[in-house]
Amino acid sequence: MAQTQITPEALRDDRRLPKAPEPGAMVIFGASGDLTRRKLIPALYDLAAQRRLPMEFAVVGLSRSPMSHEEFRDRLRDALEEQRDGGVSDDVWESFSKGIFYLAGDSRKPETYEELRGFLGELDEERGTQGNRMFYLSSSPSLFPTIVERLGEAGMNQGEGGGYARIVIEKPFGRDLMSARELNAGIQRYFEERQIYRIDHYLGKETVQNILALRFANGIFEPIWNQHYVDHVQITVAEDIGVGTRGAFYEEAGALRDIVQNHLMQVLCLTAMEPPVAFDAESVREEKVKVLRAVRRMDDGEVERSAVRGQYERGWVWGEEVPGYREEEDVDPSSTTETFVALRLFVDNWRWAGVPFYVRAGKRMPKKATEIAVQFHAAPHTPFSRNGTEGLEPNVLVIRVQPDEGVSLKIGAKVPGSGFEVRSVNMDLLYGSAFLEEAPDAYQRLLLDLMLGDPTLFIRADETEGAWSILEPVMKHWSESGEIPFYPAGTWGPEEADELPERDGRGWRRP
Repeated sequence: MAQTQITPEALRDDRRLPKAPEPGAMVIFGASGDLTRRKLIPALYDLAAQRRLPMEFAVVGLSRSPMSHEEFRDRLRDALEEQRDGGVSDDVWESFSKGIFYLAGDSRKPETYEELRGFLGELDEERGTQGNRMFYLSSSPSLFPTIVERLGEAGMNQGEGGGYARIVIEKPFGRDLMSARELNAGIQRYFEERQIYRIDHYLGKETVQNILALRFANGIFEPIWNQHYVDHVQITVAEDIGVGTRGAFYEEAGALRDIVQNHLMQVLCLTAMEPPVAFDAESVREEKVKVLRAVRRMDDGEVERSAVRGQYERGWVWGEEVPGYREEEDVDPSSTTETFVALRLFVDNWRWAGVPFYVRAGKRMPKKATEIAVQFHAAPHTPFSRNGTEGLEPNVLVIRVQPDEGVSLKIGAKVPGSGFEVRSVNMDLLYGSAFLEEAPDAYQRLLLDLMLGDPTLFIRADETEGAWSILEPVMKHWSESGEIPFYPAGTWGPEEADELPERDGRGWRRP
């Protein structure tokens, strides 16, 4: 069956697609890696299936492994079919894969970039990519500065013939404040800030973006979204898996760098930020930076009181016995790397003065769960008898990012019957049943925004440095301490983490 050809003009006239990307070529450094197979190509394939890619689009994978164009395409299709229960559309793949190419080369050598520039010029002629370039750094972070420098030296920090050039930086963005500043300075030596897209896939999740919709599209929440009504906020990023084959990486990173510095701090910003004047990149990102500047910095004494780390040991998850972190592959048997972090943070501004934000992230938890829980103050007075309100708890608004994406509001309601008993119940909104459609993958949204030139959901330079500056005292204190508490796999972290909110008369909620 012949595939219907759709012109770029028809795409732009489709009212379902308010804006279509310009033609362009995306170069993926480290294209033989896992991210390309699992996330980038599936996201681009889905955009092609939805007719959101321009016909004049190309993907160029670059890595040291020798491979032909066809071998690269076959490898990507095999990986795509492994992920898709429903298979892969032959028509979509045939059209999409014609724009996939591969170059073997060492990203450290200048000659690789000369060859790449020549090849991209050929694509401009053959596929009409119009000199627009996107460089996606999916390689080892240690190569980021070299790749940026080589691109600049080869003159590829600008598009050809008036086209654009954009560069995407995957996390981790530095290892600490100093390295983040050095990396920012190195990139900005060759690329302007408007060309730089620091990616955190959490910002592409529909439920993370819905934090903004929930707050700023509903008049009932914003008036009470402050210290007068909110008792405290809890943010949990829990995984039930261990480090698996990422032991070597985790020994270098740990949970603080892997999850807290990026994912968790971004969610904190969206929860605590002021309403932006408009939903555009600079307005949204400026308000997020203000939150990071307002977070109270910790001295050594405060780190002892408000920061807890832990490491999982052998235990049980979902009825299966699992090894401890020190037993994992490529992990030092005496490692003090944290797989769990809990922090008590304060945002010292007018809106949040005195409201604690309890945040935690960890591996080998009892379940996978990412949620934001905003607990409000208890009602100042209830006229009902004490016996009738034993099951009544303070109101809590929970935004579930994953799994079971949705929103839940805990309220007090009368129990049916002749007496007057008030008990807490949940009002739930499940996105899956409310909208009857599957949420797109985070990379799908972010890659489309990249092609459209919309950096709203990407991270600005001062955001990365602001997050690192908050965590720098914690990292320094922990690096000087040789002790780390342990927690059995399948539990919610070490006992010291429970003490963090308990000292304030509060407690962790169970997602």
